Amino acid sequence: MLLTRWGRDLDPERVLPEYPRPQLVRASCLNLNGWWDYAVTPASGPAPAGYDGRILVPFSPEAPLSGVGRQLRPDERLTYRRRLELPDGFAPAGGRVLLHFGAVDQTCVVHLNGTEVGRNGGGYVPFTCDLTDTLGPGPNELVVDVRDRSDGHQHASGKQRLRRGGIWYTAQSGIWQTVWAEAVPDPYVERLTLVPLLEQGMVEVTVHAGRSARGRPEARVTVAGRSVMTAVGTPVRVRVDDVRPWSPDDPHLYDVEVRLGEDRVTSYVGLRSYGVGTDARGTPRLLLNGEPVVQVGVLDQGYWPDGLLTAPADEAMVHDIETMRRLGFTMLRKHVKVEPLRWYHHCDRLGMLVWQDFVNGGGRYRTAAVTWPGRYPVRLDDTRRRSLLGRGSAPGRALFREEARRTVEHLRNVPSVATWVVFNEGWGQFDARALSDEVRALDPTRVVDHASGWHDQGGGDLRSRHDYGRRVRTPRRRDPRPFVLSEYGGRGRRVAGHTYDSGSGFGYGDLLDAEALSRWFTALHADLAAAVRGGLSATVYTQLCDVEDELNGLLTYDREVLKLDESVVRAALLRLRLAADPLTGPAAGT
Repeated sequence: MLLTRWGRDLDPERVLPEYPRPQLVRASCLNLNGWWDYAVTPASGPAPAGYDGRILVPFSPEAPLSGVGRQLRPDERLTYRRRLELPDGFAPAGGRVLLHFGAVDQTCVVHLNGTEVGRNGGGYVPFTCDLTDTLGPGPNELVVDVRDRSDGHQHASGKQRLRRGGIWYTAQSGIWQTVWAEAVPDPYVERLTLVPLLEQGMVEVTVHAGRSARGRPEARVTVAGRSVMTAVGTPVRVRVDDVRPWSPDDPHLYDVEVRLGEDRVTSYVGLRSYGVGTDARGTPRLLLNGEPVVQVGVLDQGYWPDGLLTAPADEAMVHDIETMRRLGFTMLRKHVKVEPLRWYHHCDRLGMLVWQDFVNGGGRYRTAAVTWPGRYPVRLDDTRRRSLLGRGSAPGRALFREEARRTVEHLRNVPSVATWVVFNEGWGQFDARALSDEVRALDPTRVVDHASGWHDQGGGDLRSRHDYGRRVRTPRRRDPRPFVLSEYGGRGRRVAGHTYDSGSGFGYGDLLDAEALSRWFTALHADLAAAVRGGLSATVYTQLCDVEDELNGLLTYDREVLKLDESVVRAALLRLRLAADPLTGPAAGT
């Protein structure tokens, strides 16, 4: 079993104990990570009569760190149970007690003392249950029933597969992000909408109250020390003195405080703008804060050998971000996964741009539709070939739209999220052009990549290509969209003692030794520097670390070995940034 250093040092009594939601903080928090009872029973059968053992939440039963080590099947039900007893003085008189789940894969029903208090569908977004009216005075019994149909069905599943192998990874199920309880007064702040208005030097704030709030109470909003009053649900603009635009070079964040009655929450905001336009030569480019910029990124799949989708520690997430920054990357493409909110907070404070993929789902994907286009000039019309791409089901298409909407709302306030990636390589793709318009209407402040890799429908803001060949061709100039290489690279190296499976593994091309990998990496980026001068606006190298069979990471899967000398990577990426320097200048854009 391959463990990370954080997995080896894990304390079961303090599992991911950090406050889970830095974007909306209040003093009340009862972390419920740790040992729960679990049982696996037939999905069609009765509730379990007994429990099979203990599971370490929030690691899924398939993850080694969970202590379980078994795969939940589509015809099975996973049941969790634990005692819930609130500390003395935890809940204020007349207030509410809320139970938050960071993510539960795939669908679940929550019971407290035998009464249903909530349910959720979708394994990558949070949900909340109100426990107030069901809580008893002493120990309460909390039970969570989970079903996971996994891949081949309509819910988002990402890279998970019951039959893992190749580019598809071990499927996981159940609770995989922090569970926590919170006491709030009445009324209380349920969420905030923060819209940075860089050109005006303002922040637009909307306070959304919990459903128990009556009438339209007023809240006091303070941004960077300047306060205004506003009615709940009504946007208000707050001017910021001494504007410092947020960027990877200067990730400055402004404090936000909101008071609503007895409730007080804190947050933060970065003043920045994203868009597309042209550089001084008239070449289509990505814009950051109104200026042309070439974003130098790396594909980040967020998998761990011991925790699967769950990082074994907060420090582990920070390690990945800081390592990529040190190497010279300015962007992470979060690949078909939604991370815990703390991961985005670290990107915000450290200065790392994020391209956020929506998580793919749908039925079975046809190889000819999603794999062959990587080698041959195949482009499907995704308004007519939906079944080939796993989206023949109308309810499934509606489900994707809903999960995409929830993802946007969930991450709307994250300063570092620069781009929404709607579809990747045709996986579950349909109506991409229309969907890109829907996403842009929902969030006009960010760039939209509607079809990363292939099956471009001419929509979105980017011409987005994947290319694992030796040379990268510059784009056709008649396309007004900036050209981005949203996946490239992928050559692998095996490092003995640091692989998931010593008997298998692959890269996109022959596995290389350290010296050959360094020569290849340097030559490849020399070609890319020329492509940047010819119109290339962003790059996404495959990938941050090895993942299961894939041995094409810069880091090994356990994050212990950087496969290339750091100086080689930094020099190659510096070459890209230097190629971009002459491109800066007055820009025209949106």
